[in-house]
Amino acid sequence: MLGLVRDQVLAWLFGAGNAMDAFYVAFRIPNLMRDLFAEGAMSAAFVPTFTRRLRQAGKAAAWRLGNQLINALLVVTGLLVLLGIIFARPLTELIAGDYAAVPGKLELTATLTRILLPFLSLVAVAAALMGMLNSLNRFFIPALSPAMFNVGVILSAFVLVPFAPALGLHPIIAIAVGMLLGGIGQIALQIPVLRREGYRYRPALNPSDPGLRQILRLMGPGTLAGAAVQINLLVNTILAAGEGTGAVSWLNYAFRLMYVPIGLFGVSIATATLPAVSRHAAQDDPDGMRRTIADALRMMLLLIVPALVGLMVLAEPIVQVIFERGSFASADTAATAAALVFYAPGLLGYSAVRIAVPCFYALKDSVTPTLISVVSVALNLALNLALVQWMGYRGLALGTSIAALANAALLCVLLGRRIGGIGGGTLLAAFWKITVAAGLMGVAVVAVHGGLETVWPHGGQLVALARLTASIAAGVAVLAGAARVLGIRDWDQALQRMGAQLQRLRGRAAGN
Repeated sequence: MLGLVRDQVLAWLFGAGNAMDAFYVAFRIPNLMRDLFAEGAMSAAFVPTFTRRLRQAGKAAAWRLGNQLINALLVVTGLLVLLGIIFARPLTELIAGDYAAVPGKLELTATLTRILLPFLSLVAVAAALMGMLNSLNRFFIPALSPAMFNVGVILSAFVLVPFAPALGLHPIIAIAVGMLLGGIGQIALQIPVLRREGYRYRPALNPSDPGLRQILRLMGPGTLAGAAVQINLLVNTILAAGEGTGAVSWLNYAFRLMYVPIGLFGVSIATATLPAVSRHAAQDDPDGMRRTIADALRMMLLLIVPALVGLMVLAEPIVQVIFERGSFASADTAATAAALVFYAPGLLGYSAVRIAVPCFYALKDSVTPTLISVVSVALNLALNLALVQWMGYRGLALGTSIAALANAALLCVLLGRRIGGIGGGTLLAAFWKITVAAGLMGVAVVAVHGGLETVWPHGGQLVALARLTASIAAGVAVLAGAARVLGIRDWDQALQRMGAQLQRLRGRAAGN
C-alpha cells in the first residue's frame, strides 16, 4: 500500500511527463537486475538451502551460509553496478533511443540510471536477510522492510525535492536519492531482528562452501525463471518509449495498480508457502507438498479473481481517485485506465508464478522453470510486437497478461506432474465457482457506480471517492452472498485466515 502512496506522490509532482518517463526507464535497469540476481532466483534458491542447513546443522552453520551468500552477492552485484555506471549512456540508448528526440530527456535518463544502480546491491542484501528471517518463520519484519524503500521515496518528495532546483538539480534526481536511502532502510530494519536470533555478520567468502555452491547451481540455469515479469516489462518499456511522451508512465502507473492485489495477496501467500514446501521437500513428504500447494493456489484464486474483475470494471474511477491531482490530468487518467483493463487479467498469472517457481527450487529443479520462462519471454515479445501495431501501448499490457497466464499454466501443469498432482479437478471447480461469483460482483459494481454517477455526477475527488467506496462495498456484499450460495468452501476459511493473520500482525507489531 505504501508503494501505491509512493506512486500517488510521484504522479502529483511529475504526472506522466518527460521526467517521469525518464525515471521509469532508469529504474527499469536496476529493477530488472534486482529480480534476476537478488529477489528472483536467489531468494528461491536460498530459502530451501538455508532451511535445510538450519534443520540439519543448526543456527551457527546456517549463519555461516547466510554470510557466504551476502558476501558473494556484494561481489557480483558490485561488479554489475560498476559496469552499469560506466555504460549507462549506451544502456539507456538501447532501451529508449527515441528519447534523444526530446532535448535533455536521454541525458536525464542516463544520469538517473547511474544514481539508481547501487540500489541493486542494497536490495540483494535485503533479500538475503529476508530469506533468513522467513526460514525462521519470521514474516512481519521482512514483509515490512520493502515499506522502508517507499518511505524513503515519499520523504524525499517532501524533504529533498524542494531544494533540488537551488542546487542546480532536476527535482526527479532527489527522488532517485530517496530510493537509495530507502534501500538502506530495508537492510537497517531487518538487522536488529536477526541479531536477536543470534546472527552476526562476518566478511568471509569461501567459494567452496557446499551450501553456497548449491545455491549458485540452482541460480545459474534458473536466473531467468522468476524474472519473466521483469523481462517482459523491460520489453514493454523499450516498445513504449517509441509511443510518445507519457506511454511509459501510463503503463507503469497501471502496472502499480494491478500489482497491489499481488502484493497484498499473491506475494503474501507465496511467502508463507515457500518455507512450508521447503520443509516438506526436506522431509521427502510429497503428500504434504501437494496439500500445501493446492491450498495456496485455491486461496490465491479466491482472492485474486474478484480483484481482477474489480480492476477491470472500475479501472477509470480507481485511477481517477488515486492519481488524478496535481500534474496528473484527466487525459492521463483515461490513458492509464485503458492500460489497467488489459493488465488486470495477468493478475492470475503473476500470482500463480509467485507460488509455483519456488516450489521447483524446493525440489532442486531450476531447469524446468527456466525453460518455461524463456518460452514466456519469447511469447511476450511476439505478442507485443504484433499488438503494439494494432493497439498502441495498450497492446503491450495485453501481450504481457497473455504471456503471464501462459507462463503460469505451464508451470502448474508440469509441477503437478512432478509431484503427482496438485488437485487440478478441485482447483478447476473452485475457479469456475469463484469466477461466477466475481462476475455477479462485477455486474453489481457497474450498476451501482453507474447509478451513482447519474444521481451524483459532480463534486470533485470526495464525491468520486464516495461513489467508488459505495460501489466496492456493494460488490463485496454480492460476492459474499454468491460465495455462500455457490458453496465456495474456502470463503469462510479465507475470512478466518485473514482475521487470524490480522491478529498475528498486530501481535508481531506490538512485539517488534
